[in-house]
Amino acid sequence: METNMLRWTAGIKRGDRTTNEKIQERFGIAPIANKLRETRLTWYGHVLRANEDTKDTICKVGLDLEVKGKRLKGRPKQRWLDTLHADLEHVDVHPDQAPHRAKWRQKIRKADSATKRD
Repeated sequence: METNMLRWTAGIKRGDRTTNEKIQERFGIAPIANKLRETRLTWYGHVLRANEDTKDTICKVGLDLEVKGKRLKGRPKQRWLDTLHADLEHVDVHPDQAPHRAKWRQKIRKADSATKRD
């Protein structure tokens, strides 16, 4: 949807065979995957900082929830924590750094005009 609007704005048709990456680069927009990663890590940092001495906040209970039972056959489904750990590894940040909000935000933010702050 987003790329279609950018194509329309730039007057680029599908037949022009211009890649989405080139269009995003032209407009200075970060890829959606980076935006999603940044949002997930922002939320995760918020959960880790929320009442650090309390283990029973709703956010932390939901984060640590283990579902009982057997999984279906085939490829295992991607779990939320697996995605978070991959995101942490991608931006090279450790959960122990979450209490330092300024450092945390600096590490997880990508250069994007929509998320740049002074």
